[in-house]
Amino acid sequence: MCDCLSGAGRAGVLYCEDYMLDTVLIAVGGFNLAFMAAWLTIGALENVFHPFLNETYTAQVMDLERMREEYPEAYTHVSYRRVTNAKLRKRLFAFIVVWELLATASLWLGTAAMGAAVLGLVPVSTALALGLVGTMLFNSVWAGFLIAGNFFCYWFGHEGGQNTHFQMLLWGLANCVLLIGLASYF
Repeated sequence: MCDCLSGAGRAGVLYCEDYMLDTVLIAVGGFNLAFMAAWLTIGALENVFHPFLNETYTAQVMDLERMREEYPEAYTHVSYRRVTNAKLRKRLFAFIVVWELLATASLWLGTAAMGAAVLGLVPVSTALALGLVGTMLFNSVWAGFLIAGNFFCYWFGHEGGQNTHFQMLLWGLANCVLLIGLASYF
């Protein structure tokens, strides 16, 4: 990294004569945050405005519906895990949606901070920290689904959902590695 004219050092504001690589690195981090934020924005808003698209499947997982119908022998061993109370399932779904919205807002905040760091308006360390918080919240959505899904044995009949959750978690973890690498560089 070049010597910053601001005197703030590596964790300071980007303001150098020759900082093309630094600018590109921060921009790449920002774009990757924006991609995750855009993806999660669509999903979270669908859950707000069209909750039936995911609420139905969430209820099926918590009720062990497909497992009960397609794998009755295995179901008998975990049937006590069912959540049959519709009000509780709706509350849990609402909590998930609020958490997704929080993660989405945090990702957009991190994206904006990374853009501001490129412009020299925000210290790089602040932008990276905000980006990591957003990425951690993004990861917590998918890790939460995987953990809860494991409890409800959702690999019995909801393999597609499980696969999506794994892919989203891997995407988020890759961005964590990128941002931590950037923090090490700066």
